Amino acid sequence: MEAKYESAIKVVRTSADAIYTRLSNFKNFGNVFPPDKISNWSATEDTCRFTVDKIGEIGLRIVDRIVNNTVKYGADGDSRFDFNLWVQMKEVAPYDSRIKVTLKANLNPMIKMMVGSKLQTFVDGLADAISRYQY
Repeated sequence: MEAKYESAIKVVRTSADAIYTRLSNFKNFGNVFPPDKISNWSATEDTCRFTVDKIGEIGLRIVDRIVNNTVKYGADGDSRFDFNLWVQMKEVAPYDSRIKVTLKANLNPMIKMMVGSKLQTFVDGLADAISRYQY
């Protein structure tokens, strides 16, 4: 069963290029996550692994990049479920961009009941962190 979790559209006071540069390379990405929710961060340019509070270990890999528009991530390695996570960005004026985070996951009904609200919290928290980051 596919489940979809979306953040609200967030305002980011920087260019789409700055957001894209930060999010399209995992070596630049680690300090975007809230430190009270993420631990055990490790990364290469295209992959990362980390532990999410109350969810467990997650591995991500970048599966698609559209310059200054979208970065799409997928599950990497052993994951409890298959998912895609992407960040869309749009510059509406100089130093005024909008972002949205979306997560689609294939979850069985039991897993969805157990982690669905935590996944929404994760998506919302990631969008907030990206919007508050000091580029």
